[in-house]
Amino acid sequence: MNLLQLRVVREVVRQAFSLTAAAQVLHSSQSALSKQIRDLEIELGLGIFVRHGKRFTGLTEAGEQVLPMLERLLVEAGNITGLAEQFREADAGQFSIATTHTQARYVLPDVVVGFRREFPKVQLSLQQGSPQQIVDWLLRGQAQIGIATELLSQHDELVTFPYYQWTHAVVVPVDHPLLRQSMDIETLAKWPLITYHSGFTGRQRIEEGFMRHAKKPNIVMSALDADVIKTYVSCGLGVGIIASMAFDPMRDSGLRKIEAGHLFGSNTTLMAFRKGQILKRYAYRFAQLCTQSLQPDALRRQVESAQSWQQTQHS
Repeated sequence: MNLLQLRVVREVVRQAFSLTAAAQVLHSSQSALSKQIRDLEIELGLGIFVRHGKRFTGLTEAGEQVLPMLERLLVEAGNITGLAEQFREADAGQFSIATTHTQARYVLPDVVVGFRREFPKVQLSLQQGSPQQIVDWLLRGQAQIGIATELLSQHDELVTFPYYQWTHAVVVPVDHPLLRQSMDIETLAKWPLITYHSGFTGRQRIEEGFMRHAKKPNIVMSALDADVIKTYVSCGLGVGIIASMAFDPMRDSGLRKIEAGHLFGSNTTLMAFRKGQILKRYAYRFAQLCTQSLQPDALRRQVESAQSWQQTQHS
């Protein structure tokens, strides 16, 4: 039995039992993955996957019990590597943060600048993606910290902490009639709207705001980030709904912002860590630079002690 075999099994499960998808993630071939699984099953003397022809369709009863065990082994293997790195170079290494475009562009710049001043030897990677990609990167160990508003709190393998609260705003050209009207859902529903894709940056809150008033928003265009939304608002294609912090009066001088928190409520952006992982001190310092409420020592205890919580869930 080796770690590669365990990683293969875990990735096949994560990819909904698709060998093709797992091979792409692991940068290998389907045949190589099949051999690793077959060798492991022979060594264990039991089948891990239910097969239909050459396809995997699920886990066997034995496989269901094996999976949480191999997950713990892989977490521990990563912790050994992390612990060794801590003793070698405490303030150097590779540090990956997974987040959305909105957080990376409008929230994190000052934090990143401050972090780089304190830890110049750390190679910082800022991975931008959807909330689901952020979850996947955290679970695979490809990112140490995840920052997003959606999905993070829905996964038992992650421990989350509140980062900050924010609201939406409506953006329009400088001469738009909405600037001379009171802002409510009924008025907004009359205009073509440009906002975020579903699953991004509080889109669900926007839809719920219209539903509460039995109105259907006329969304004519959606995009991943606020910069694209503002561009097409400037072109006259519609009224934009964006995260309020994504509006810069200087840079967006051709537009005006109308606060819309009273229409769509507030959103809480979360910071997430994979339970049970061992991180260098600079990871916890980064979290503290984001919000002073996250004290490094207390944060470390909560993240690392989550390992024992995880183990008790499967005992």
